[in-house]
Amino acid sequence: MKNATGRPGTWKLIAGEPCLDFANTADWHASDRPRETLHTFADLLEWCRQARLVEPRTAGEMQRAARRRPSAARAAWSRALALREALYRIALALARREPVPADDLATLNRALRSTLGHQSLEPTAAGLSRAWAPPRQPLDALLRPILESAVHLLTSDRHLRIGQCADDRGCGWLYVDTTKNRSRRWCDMTDCGNRAKARRHVERRRRETRKAGRARPAPGRAGEEARG
Repeated sequence: MKNATGRPGTWKLIAGEPCLDFANTADWHASDRPRETLHTFADLLEWCRQARLVEPRTAGEMQRAARRRPSAARAAWSRALALREALYRIALALARREPVPADDLATLNRALRSTLGHQSLEPTAAGLSRAWAPPRQPLDALLRPILESAVHLLTSDRHLRIGQCADDRGCGWLYVDTTKNRSRRWCDMTDCGNRAKARRHVERRRRETRKAGRARPAPGRAGEEARG
């Protein structure tokens, strides 16, 4: 599976959980040469907008803040990519029933404390609602819904349904397998799944051709048998 890199509004959201869709923003993630699709803070913001993780008004405010403070935007983008890679490796370890890498868990916990650690309850007309104090790095607020998704997924039984695309080229994309018999194998049947189906068809035709060739009499053999 690959995204249409570099064009706004073209990221694919196939994972069933925002934190895994975020982890999938690197193409060919399991290959020797993963391909980046989030090249700037603006790309990160656009991805969050497409994934409906940020309101248009908030996105506009963050965009203006990033333009005023480009160095802060670059730092926020760098932290976001570090978090993405940590989430990817944590989810992959859980999918494989392996121990979670300690360094990646530390990266995730730092992001949680920095971004989700400032909560409070405030009175409303309907009772109480949860409120957030701004994180120490305001642009990191963009990661809040991703982190909430990660906490929900990784601490629930749903983490037992995390799967990885079986594509042999190194797609590596992750997803939550919601099939009853846990039979999902591909990031998307229209992408890696179709390629695998087509390859199986070609291999089957080749086997049939070889089998037919072995069964066909050698040239001249039938005539010799008839004369005998």
